Amino acid sequence: MSPVHWYKGQALLKELGRREFLKELALLGGLVLATSFLPACLRKEAPLKKTTVPAAAKESNMTGKTQITKISLVRTRDRAEGVRKAIDLLGANPVKGRAVALKPNFNTADPAPGSTHNDTLRSLVLSLQEMGASSITLAERSGPPNTRDVMESKGIFPLAKELGIEVVNLQELGPEGWVHVKPGDSHWQNGFHFARIYLEAEAIVQTCCLKTHGYGGHFTLSLKNTVGMVPRTGYPYMGELHSSRYQRQMIAEMNTAYNPGLVVLDGVEAFVDGGPDKGKRVNAEVILAGTDRVAIDAVGVAILRLFGTTPEVSKGPIFGQEQIARAAELGLGVSSPEQIQLVADGPESEEFAGKVREILLKG
Repeated sequence: MSPVHWYKGQALLKELGRREFLKELALLGGLVLATSFLPACLRKEAPLKKTTVPAAAKESNMTGKTQITKISLVRTRDRAEGVRKAIDLLGANPVKGRAVALKPNFNTADPAPGSTHNDTLRSLVLSLQEMGASSITLAERSGPPNTRDVMESKGIFPLAKELGIEVVNLQELGPEGWVHVKPGDSHWQNGFHFARIYLEAEAIVQTCCLKTHGYGGHFTLSLKNTVGMVPRTGYPYMGELHSSRYQRQMIAEMNTAYNPGLVVLDGVEAFVDGGPDKGKRVNAEVILAGTDRVAIDAVGVAILRLFGTTPEVSKGPIFGQEQIARAAELGLGVSSPEQIQLVADGPESEEFAGKVREILLKG
């Protein structure tokens, strides 16, 4: 197999012909780990259909980050208002005139923060339309539940029709919908396949929840939300991920495939233990927005610590957390808390932001 190299911090993509694609899947199948792992990962993976994978997608639009990145913070119980305010406060518009691929968190259909709240999704879509997005396509894969079942349970199809956006069920894509990505110096055995729609999007917007992860990720914010851009079929990527001692580094390495222009985190409610579908719930009453996913996750971890969370999430410097440390090492965002500027929308938000800042600066 021809290698995929790094160029300026980017994972380059690989063009696969039909014969090479099938050969690669056979090789991948031989690399399945023999160790036991989570019950959710034991489900038999259906083979990818024998169709041709098209030419490689364009390279990731990942670029170096500025020294200081802004994260807007809005203290609120109203998701719709909070999303609008957070985006306005950020003062960035990466979607004007562009076709947007939108990644929510539909791992399951559980109520927020188990999955993206429909109020958050609606407000985000309306904001993107007001910002001049030429089109919006929501693309997602659930797991272990069936993606279509999750979307139907959440009422996503009628909501999308009402809002005038497209929906792509990544679980129903054939091989032509995926591109093989192989980052250099990766803990992935042979890279991973990544949804073509995100690689070819003119702009990517992601919305994630605020919660811990009880199955090895420790927390699941914007970096972990990327897992839904990788297939469950063809090769058991989720088995490889969840059975590896390097799971948290591998989560960061998935993120080398793309660069989101905007991330909105819904922390109106949070899981400070358990997760991702169910857990110990607190009313954190916060919405974050930013263009740097590493900074979003760092602030998110600080908020989890503020409310009291698991020993794993509470331990050590925030930038020592393995997801964040590896992402920073790969150049995906900021590398220290001093590079994060929290911007609040009023006295109540500023008071809360001050507490978060203090936790961030402890490490």
